[in-house]
Amino acid sequence: MNTSTYDYIIVGAGSAGCVLANRLSADPTKRVLLLEAGPSDDLLWIKIPAGMTRLFSNKKVNWRYQGAKEPGFNNRTLYCPRGKTLGGSSSINGLVYMRGNSHDYDAWRDEGNEGWGWSDVLPYFKKSERQLRGGGDEFHGATGELAISDVVNPHVASLTFIDSAKAIGIPFNKDFNGAQQYGVGYPQMTMENGVRQSASTAFLKPIRSRTNLEVQVNAHAERILFEGKRAVGVHFAIKGSKQKRDVYAKEIILSGGTIASPQLLMLSGVGPADHLRSHGIDVVHDLPGVGENLHDHAYVHFLNQVTPKFSINHEIQGWRLIPHVLQYVGSRKGLLTSAAAQVCCFVKSDPSMISPDLQIQFRPFSIVVTEDGKIVPEKIPVVTASCSQIRPKSRGHIRLNSANPYDDPDILMNYLTHEDDCKALIAGIRWMRKIYAAQPLAQHVVKETMPGTQVQTDEQLLDYLRKFGQSMYHPVGSCRMGNDQTAVVDSRLRVRGVEGLRVIDASIMPSICSGNTNAPAIMIAEKGADMVLEDARSTKNAGGRDLKNGAALA
Repeated sequence: MNTSTYDYIIVGAGSAGCVLANRLSADPTKRVLLLEAGPSDDLLWIKIPAGMTRLFSNKKVNWRYQGAKEPGFNNRTLYCPRGKTLGGSSSINGLVYMRGNSHDYDAWRDEGNEGWGWSDVLPYFKKSERQLRGGGDEFHGATGELAISDVVNPHVASLTFIDSAKAIGIPFNKDFNGAQQYGVGYPQMTMENGVRQSASTAFLKPIRSRTNLEVQVNAHAERILFEGKRAVGVHFAIKGSKQKRDVYAKEIILSGGTIASPQLLMLSGVGPADHLRSHGIDVVHDLPGVGENLHDHAYVHFLNQVTPKFSINHEIQGWRLIPHVLQYVGSRKGLLTSAAAQVCCFVKSDPSMISPDLQIQFRPFSIVVTEDGKIVPEKIPVVTASCSQIRPKSRGHIRLNSANPYDDPDILMNYLTHEDDCKALIAGIRWMRKIYAAQPLAQHVVKETMPGTQVQTDEQLLDYLRKFGQSMYHPVGSCRMGNDQTAVVDSRLRVRGVEGLRVIDASIMPSICSGNTNAPAIMIAEKGADMVLEDARSTKNAGGRDLKNGAALA
């Protein structure tokens, strides 16, 4: 075997990779290499919360994937933005910090993933958190690296939306990351003093001076190096040069995310054998589940024209934006601290459900995405509510388009191909209509612009969903954790059938969390880092022998 240069090589410096780099390099005797395909995160727009609109299609820091034709969306192709910079998608996302529902994690455990129930993962959520609201408690951490803030100075439209939701019987929820998820209230944000707190800001930058940690940006991993069925290294190329390198480690950890991690596995010969051979790739291990179980939150927008002062559309266009820019520069306050949503609402599409399956978000503006990928506000005063089905049953897959590591993979989410998902989102539109029809919000509504009041029946609403449905940009599940033959990793996140290789990122989720996915990705990395360190100690105590390696589960 090649002599190991590093103890750990982490591929991908996103939400998970930055946490892993921090935790694994805390031991000064361990050498850690962190590879990131994108550049450093020094772009100004990354720091400004409202700058997410400038990052949505920025090819410098965004992979800008294009999906396949989606049968559930009338064969439309959907854009799939993913972060390509230090911090990954946590550097370009909408900043919402949402854990999901406790039932999500108990379901993972009940499927056979030992150690992944709610009581198991809650300590890892708390470990990362530095809640700016005050000290820690049963549900929150106060001494972690990641700053978590509450919404400050919500717009009058947001306040009114909450009042109307309460008027129709939806209770106010002061903490979606607390005892329960049901209700309406304000989401928490990864923000401090008006500045984005990405995983890079929180976990990586404070430790860049560690001599045992090497961070290589603009390093595109082309394949994992194997000796037999043991992963021993990574072959990568440096952007802007002809330089390519082979680096070696005792353990390789993939943290490229739901799109890149299965792609790199397949490029390296781990995946569905027939598919790999069709692209001329030598098979290291036939693992049919790689790229399967892909799913995401389908999303639909509900727009209403309102009285002019009830929407900020006019304030964020042209010269009118200048005072807000000056306010942000001077105080780190104002409209530029706005992120994806000011209000969240969790409800059930069916009262018999044990927990909410719909997430509604509200924002006091409306936007359109231009053909060249720019996000711009509408000219007329409009506000937006958006609903996602947060426990989807539709499943898709990721496949290679070629053996070229620079070609985008084939990404098929299969949105709305399960009847239950369709029924839930139809109910979601009806929920949004009920809120808008209630006072005090109703008095500010001029007219419903999308889908329009003429769209009423289930059939008409489903047609609207298929024509205008979108993604919430929360892809997960393509390297599913489990103990069956179609699982990709075991409950300790080791790739089944090979040795020395793990996947630690959102791709391991057996099923998506009931909410935004950045917080769960960070939790997965916290727990995964402990597993890596625990297994290393066990191996050392056993005299260098691998204990319970992935090959034993093949």
